Amino acid sequence: MKFVLFKKSLEEGAAPVYLFDGEEEYFKQRGEEMLKERFLGEPSLNYTAFRGEALKGNALSELIAAARCFPFLSEKRIVKVTDLYPSEREYQTWLRPYLESPEPSTILLIVNGGKGKGVDLRKAPGVTRVDCSKADEETVLRWIYTRFKRAGIAADTDCCSRIFLYCLGDMSRVAGETEKLIAYAGTGGALTVQDVDAVVYRDTDFKIYEMTEALGKGNAAKYLSVLFELTEKGMDEGGILNALLSYFRTLTEVSLLRSSDADAAAALGMKEYAVKMSRRQASALGKERVRGAYRRIFALQSAVRSGKCTPQGALLSVNARLLFGDAQEKEILFTE
Repeated sequence: MKFVLFKKSLEEGAAPVYLFDGEEEYFKQRGEEMLKERFLGEPSLNYTAFRGEALKGNALSELIAAARCFPFLSEKRIVKVTDLYPSEREYQTWLRPYLESPEPSTILLIVNGGKGKGVDLRKAPGVTRVDCSKADEETVLRWIYTRFKRAGIAADTDCCSRIFLYCLGDMSRVAGETEKLIAYAGTGGALTVQDVDAVVYRDTDFKIYEMTEALGKGNAAKYLSVLFELTEKGMDEGGILNALLSYFRTLTEVSLLRSSDADAAAALGMKEYAVKMSRRQASALGKERVRGAYRRIFALQSAVRSGKCTPQGALLSVNARLLFGDAQEKEILFTE
């Protein structure tokens, strides 16, 4: 089930086995909190956590034994295991018998992140899967608006959209920045886009996004102002070069893929919204310009590592390439 349906499902009671999987950590953490709030009493006695990588072979018996225990002064007992990817033999010997006949007073919570090697537990009997993958833009915007409304704060669509954009759709950051704005506005308050601009932290990824967006619009002043902001906040030239190299590599990879945003996100290990925005930027800049910039930044990074130029000189050269193109680029390379 989608995470948005998970809370509603708890009104009917808890499933004996849950699998939370996907890249959105916020949903996993919030889902566990919901289970604890609704079903768990005396957490020190009724909550046990395991790491999946430590449960190899017969060690899986420890997980099953914990799940077979009865709760003490609590409606349920919660046994959590993270990153559980059993081999076929481990699954058949230990896990499958439990999944086919789980302890009704225990909630076995399996929390998986990436695509580990092992049996696909999404297809295992008795497992209720909660999809904790990236939420779409509409769902996150609705969440932000609802959170403000419940807190008694007025915020329009522009405010909610800016929060989403500044956090690049990352739900953990969205939740944190939303809480900051709630504290800033106070009960009965109202938020403006200026408030969002003043309070919401735009991290390095977003600042590189802003710089690239400025390039697509031919706005050199905006590009340089964001660059200066990064340096004023303590990011050195080497760090900026690394960030630009990573960003233009992503733009290059996204521009080469012809699959859907969702498939490209899965292939690249990115969030779907980030793929969507990257494709828009790559289109605005032009594929050849993107690839040329990536190759040039990579070459200059290699020159810095080999001592042929300084990070300062390399960044000046990159800026000249990005702002003025190949013909106007000035090679400002310094030998150490």
